[in-house]
Amino acid sequence: MDVTLLGTGAPQGLPQPGCPCAACATAVGDEARAATALLVDGALMIDLTPGPAFAAARAGQSLTGVRQVLLSHPHDGPVMEVPAGLPQPGRVADGRELALLDGHRVRAVAVDIPGTGYEISGATGERLLYLPPGAAPAGPANGNGRTAGGGGTGGTGPYDLVLLDVAARPDALAKLRASGAVDAATDVVAVHIDHDVPPGPELHRRLAAVGARAVPDGSTLVVGEFHAVPDLPRRTLVLGGARSGKSVEAERRLAAFPDVVYVATGGTRDGDQDWAQRVSLHRERRPGSWRTVETCDLVPLLEAARPGADAARPAADAGASGTEPGRAGTEPGRTGTEAEAPGTEAEGAGAGRAGETSPLLIDCLALWLTHVMDDVGAWDDATWEAGGRRALRERTDALVAAVRQTHRTVVAVSNEVGSGVVPATPAGRRFRDELGRLNAAFGAECEQLLLVVAGQALVLRG
Repeated sequence: MDVTLLGTGAPQGLPQPGCPCAACATAVGDEARAATALLVDGALMIDLTPGPAFAAARAGQSLTGVRQVLLSHPHDGPVMEVPAGLPQPGRVADGRELALLDGHRVRAVAVDIPGTGYEISGATGERLLYLPPGAAPAGPANGNGRTAGGGGTGGTGPYDLVLLDVAARPDALAKLRASGAVDAATDVVAVHIDHDVPPGPELHRRLAAVGARAVPDGSTLVVGEFHAVPDLPRRTLVLGGARSGKSVEAERRLAAFPDVVYVATGGTRDGDQDWAQRVSLHRERRPGSWRTVETCDLVPLLEAARPGADAARPAADAGASGTEPGRAGTEPGRTGTEAEAPGTEAEGAGAGRAGETSPLLIDCLALWLTHVMDDVGAWDDATWEAGGRRALRERTDALVAAVRQTHRTVVAVSNEVGSGVVPATPAGRRFRDELGRLNAAFGAECEQLLLVVAGQALVLRG
């Protein structure tokens, strides 16, 4: 089964008419995209794009063999004309199937916005799923390849090809993965691409981070043909300064995966309204399906997926104490990240194993280090020299070793504080130095290392 993408953009296209934004200004060549439309084996057309006959000719295709035109969503873009000779567009009711004379079968899939998704099967068993712009399958995924309510994706295993609005609805991809409709071999292609994501390298970087890709208008895909899917790193460290966007970048990298465990190392701070506001804002930003574990006991969580690992063992650094405002003049605890502590569902050592194979998002290592330095008395010069230094090394070495051995997907966030003003106190300089060492050691065990500056992720490795 061949699928030609006559367009891959949002209904308004990219660039949007009259839009002066930077994304539209740079959407040229292969990054310029007409409204998304599919031509399946030259016989079935899904959605319309401006000048479909010209778009088909440019892709080396013809519309003369089209026997059915289906629409997936209410059209709010430029006026579309139906070329002479094409059948009038129609819709299939949710849950109903349409059998075409050439052997294709089309099943309408209910979605969570006005519109209809389509599951298309070829004569030899290949399967693809196409979702309209801004849509996800309706109903919760129940793990057997079908969403609750009878209108969801089919239950005959993973699709060979999925085309959806990955940039705007990464949660739709997470739902498909949770239901088994998408696995590691599924070719996930982003369509309905809008100007909310910068085109070019940044778009492709973001898509690759969630296991998806984009192709130019006019591309023909062979459903079921092997295509190397993006190689997803198991361990990623995201560094950045205060308000750099590092937490947003980390969250974005896991937004398309189900059952994520968010590990908050920041704790709570009674009476600190600014801290509470930060917590509230970032709780609202994260997907509601994510679970939260509030703890600084990271080693059991990292070891949980290892065969024979005991994730429930007691640990000395269980619990997240937060930090003491005003410590050592530099307030090292307040160098924390933008997303420290959402609503808590679990606390303490390993937090009840916290989904032993679920991806972990650890935010952040700077607050973890602050907690450990509290524990070992690192802020006091005498205690530091009398054994605090050695105790801290043991704790950081254990964390780094656990990262090296983990079988879980891990995205960790940490502050990059070594490029700023030299702290005025010995304790402040000690924190800066130890965080730099921790970042270097932790990053050395990660397949991918990113530095976020002004909201832009710079790839240092991977």
